Amino acid sequence: MNRELAGCLCFLCLATLALSSLAQTTSSKPTLASAFSAKSTTPAASKTNRTSTGHGTKAELLPMVINTWNFTAANVLAWRILKQSKGGLRQTRNAVVEGCTKCEKLQCDRTVGYGGSPDESGETTLDAMVMDGATMDVGAVAGLRRIKDAIKVARHVLEHTQHTMLVGDAASAFANAMGFESESLVTPESKDMWLQWTAENCQPNFWRNVHPDPKVSCGPYKPRPTPLTRWKEDRARTEYEIGRKNHDTIGMIAIDVENNIHVGTSTNGAKHKIPGRVGDSPIPGAGAYADNEVGAAVATGDGDVMMRFLPALLAVEAMRAGRPPAEAAEVGIRRILKHHKDFMGAVIAVDRLGNYAAACYGLDEFPFMVSSPAGKDGPTRMETVKCIAGQEKVNVVPL
Repeated sequence: MNRELAGCLCFLCLATLALSSLAQTTSSKPTLASAFSAKSTTPAASKTNRTSTGHGTKAELLPMVINTWNFTAANVLAWRILKQSKGGLRQTRNAVVEGCTKCEKLQCDRTVGYGGSPDESGETTLDAMVMDGATMDVGAVAGLRRIKDAIKVARHVLEHTQHTMLVGDAASAFANAMGFESESLVTPESKDMWLQWTAENCQPNFWRNVHPDPKVSCGPYKPRPTPLTRWKEDRARTEYEIGRKNHDTIGMIAIDVENNIHVGTSTNGAKHKIPGRVGDSPIPGAGAYADNEVGAAVATGDGDVMMRFLPALLAVEAMRAGRPPAEAAEVGIRRILKHHKDFMGAVIAVDRLGNYAAACYGLDEFPFMVSSPAGKDGPTRMETVKCIAGQEKVNVVPL
């Protein structure tokens, strides 16, 4: 009996201790209901697209469309398409394709679309590209002949082939197979441009180390044996001015509220180029580059020089390394300046959150178009950036 009584007393003591411990636990921790209530009132910061604009304020930056030069109509159309769905979701590709198509139809500055920048034979050819920052897929065409809708053909390369780029007559044949009609890209204006150039002894041009002397005569040319000389002495095209009207590639970036990115480019290339020449615009990493994990960049200017340095890729990789867009945009420009002091070019860099900046050289300033909710007087505005001064000492910005 004594053993049974002792056991009962022991059990009662343990039960008392357990109840006391449970009471302490429930008083120090929230109930399931209170925990759920606290969680539901906490904003999910990782999902927000509100970030600093760089002016000490907060602004909603996405969705957004940004493009090179003051090609307003292209930007306005792309923005309207992007806004067809809430936050621009599933519309970024449509936005860049239709925005660049608008410039092709308007023949923006005669450097995009048909009827501009005739080559040495008087023909206009087109280059274009579309890149998807989610899949890293690219569709591009180069030296496209007799087809007006260059960026739409590039989209078909992206969506209906496993290739990245198609060129020349074969690209035109592909376009025909996809339902695009062949028509001349020459206009009376582009023909007059070519006739004036030939009347002025084909000046300027892109030849060097040939005879007859390309500085005073038209071709046909043949190679001229020449000793190895310094770059500046050996470069016949130093007299050829690449500038605002030669040429103004449209490069466009569209980002939705979930940070999905597409980039697009379109151009008719350099005026009086040697037939077959392709510049930077349709080259991934040169004319444009996009990666949903980081952001995107587009470039414009002297494509023959810029494509050697992949400035759009350099800008994106600089942002991946933690640099803000303003520094990232300068990386490619300053890398080029280490080797070429007489080029013209600009780069726009945008991170995945919608923060953006531009850098340029060879102009006083560079204009570009932006549409986003952050606009003070409406979503669409033109902005400009002062270019790096020609006499400024060049420091290469490391990645």
